[in-house]
Amino acid sequence: QVQLVESGGGLVQAGGSLRLSCAASLSFFSLKPMGWYRQVPGKQRELVARITSGGSTNYADSVKGRFTISREKATVYLQMNNLRPEDTAVYYCNTVDNPPFGSWGQGTQVTVSS
Repeated sequence: QVQLVESGGGLVQAGGSLRLSCAASLSFFSLKPMGWYRQVPGKQRELVARITSGGSTNYADSVKGRFTISREKATVYLQMNNLRPEDTAVYYCNTVDNPPFGSWGQGTQVTVSS
């Protein structure tokens, strides 16, 4: 069973927008801070956005003002605006715990062209 399923990625031009969705099917996810991570080949995963169970948000400086994380029931969203080529990565959702929930989803590829 897959508990975290990301979708919504794609190929966009710089300046474009995408909305990512994460279906987080386990009930305990609703009690946890959730985040969006991204990973480029050869680099470790980077947390770019976080949202608590109460709706408070935090963002990495690199995406602040451009990305918005939100959650509704069992889905976590990432609205990505004014995309840049350096945003190109595979995007994953997971708990913001140390360590995160151990079964990562497949991720969704975001590619931003110049």
